[in-house]
Amino acid sequence: MGNLALAAIRTWKIVDIEALFALPFNDLLFQAHTVHRQHFDPNTVQLSTLLSIKTGGCAEDCGYCPQSAHHEGSVEKEALISVDAVLSAARAAKAAGASRFCMGAAWRSPKDKDLTSVLDMVREVKALGLETCATLGMLHDDQADRLKDAGLDYYNHNLDTSPEFYGEIITTRSYQDRLDTLDKVRDAGLNVCCGGIVGMGESRTERAGLLAQLANLTPQPESVPINMLVRVEGTPLADAPALDPLEFVRTIAVARILMPASHVRLSAGRSEMSEAVQALCFFAGANSIFYGEKLLTTGNPDVTRDEALFDKLGLRAEGFRSA
Repeated sequence: MGNLALAAIRTWKIVDIEALFALPFNDLLFQAHTVHRQHFDPNTVQLSTLLSIKTGGCAEDCGYCPQSAHHEGSVEKEALISVDAVLSAARAAKAAGASRFCMGAAWRSPKDKDLTSVLDMVREVKALGLETCATLGMLHDDQADRLKDAGLDYYNHNLDTSPEFYGEIITTRSYQDRLDTLDKVRDAGLNVCCGGIVGMGESRTERAGLLAQLANLTPQPESVPINMLVRVEGTPLADAPALDPLEFVRTIAVARILMPASHVRLSAGRSEMSEAVQALCFFAGANSIFYGEKLLTTGNPDVTRDEALFDKLGLRAEGFRSA
């Protein structure tokens, strides 16, 4: 039985997760860092690059997302980009040190004709020697199997928040829809990338509820992106109150304790975090980042800034770096 399967044997209750959140800050970070060292090299970070292959016009009404067609602040709808454009971006990502290349499309669910193009992208990116990841919305029929056969390594499908708070953020897709897609991904033999967003106005109990859902997946996700809400003008959450940075660090630490063998990714919102907050997150157990100047539609620290921070902290990239 693998580490992830072993880690998922315990069923976590929200009350127990809240107790972790309530620990003195130093005690929580010490516990999280101890767990981290038991499963990972504490000075390596996995680097992923994310490319939007189809932007805007999404039929979902996710309150945080500028790609939703429901919001005034929606980004302009764009068509699926070409395989050549994806390959160019993937080569640049590899040259910059990324070991995983993630392709994201603003769909409720991919149509088969669109999936055919994505399969070509996956094959070509895989041939470059990069790990491949895709986030395409809900999957149906044999789509997960086809992605696996094309060489996809990871499928990202976030739960976003707790079941109790979910209806405040999204109404066009149910929580069970998300869980059903994760089941299809697992059944196809793909690695699961699944996390959520904090700072959307949820309570600490609701943050604990999200982490409980993630930690109680069997097996636990191989990759767990923890996003800080990026407040985008024109979206319903543009005026959401900012989450205290130390509460975000606590969330990273609790995620590490609950999911000791998973990569915990410091994801969206990093451009608004100080170097000190990012350093605390790495100490608390974050060991993966999105690397590059842009996420799907929002900013991200550029490569030069990340390399400077890594130098200050003595961190190095997991995997390889091209000459």
